[in-house]
Amino acid sequence: MSKTNHPSGAPWRNFYGRFRGKTIRAAQHDYLENDLAPLSPGPVSWEENPERTPLDLACLFGDRDIWLEIGFGGGEHLVHMAQTYRDVGILGCEPFINGVAMLLGKIRKADIDNVAIHPGDVRDLFDVLPDDTLSRVFLNYPDPWPKKRHHRRRFVTPEHLAPLARVMKPGAELRVATDIPDYVRQTLEQVPRHGFVWQAECAADWQTPWADWASTRYEQKALREGRRPYYLTFHAA
Repeated sequence: MSKTNHPSGAPWRNFYGRFRGKTIRAAQHDYLENDLAPLSPGPVSWEENPERTPLDLACLFGDRDIWLEIGFGGGEHLVHMAQTYRDVGILGCEPFINGVAMLLGKIRKADIDNVAIHPGDVRDLFDVLPDDTLSRVFLNYPDPWPKKRHHRRRFVTPEHLAPLARVMKPGAELRVATDIPDYVRQTLEQVPRHGFVWQAECAADWQTPWADWASTRYEQKALREGRRPYYLTFHAA
């Protein structure tokens, strides 16, 4: 199985598409130049941390529980969670720099101080997270990679789920939201094989959003186009 080199130098196969859109506005350049570095969780990339030394998250968040959003898109959900749960530290990971800029703009306007951002591949972040670190993880509307030959690029594959399970605390919650039925299929096949238990007793449990859910632009697009969202909850064993 061939792999392409990730820009960091790690031998990853990308599970996402573009790194940058066509344009970044002047205000977004300002956010990236002035706001991103202070929100870094520490040395994550292979260039910064070739020894893969674990991050000191106690220095970053104190004794707070730590949550992670994988691929936060434009940041709507992440900011909502940070505002709702101010006693929690939230890591956001997103390789698409336009989305990072959008989140930084939202953070500048919001009164929150409990967020850190890694603008890159979450697998680099997994490398430097200590075991049993995360209390909750969000995977909201991940890239569906709809063609069958690309399904191996989806997040819900062993090369992502095994390190994810390692960095989650026993009993920690994994939430997956998607509007793609085949992504639901693959999620329900793969996630329980890697140390997670699906929390559902009836169809309503995975067709009803969580009580604290904040709808994203991707969900709104799915609803406009007539696709049904699914909300899957797992607990780490």
